[in-house]
Amino acid sequence: QVQLVESGGGLVQAGGSLRLSCAASGRTFSTYAMHWFRQAPGKEREFVAGISRSGVSTRYADSVKGRFTISRDNAKNTVYLQMNSLKPEDTAVYYCAAGPSIWTMSFDYWGQGTQVTVSS
Repeated sequence: QVQLVESGGGLVQAGGSLRLSCAASGRTFSTYAMHWFRQAPGKEREFVAGISRSGVSTRYADSVKGRFTISRDNAKNTVYLQMNSLKPEDTAVYYCAAGPSIWTMSFDYWGQGTQVTVSS
């Protein structure tokens, strides 16, 4: 069993930055690919970024490429999402998820989410 807890959300002005963290319990963190998703009000949950178990491979949604960076620290059981040049359309609840592969949309565990609000 893995528990995921996101933190780091908040209110920021457009153009600003935030760093989200997702801390995982348990000793198996390094065996999971990790992902960030987001869900805006009235919209479906959408993929944001993913990182492989080792951290070598990453992938991003086109909407965040060049602005967001996903990283992980397996020694700390934590995955991060550095968000720069934030836009109002980035406003959403951000969730982390753990799954078997960076390339498959299959997830074993989800966090509870953290709110990010970008004001114009």
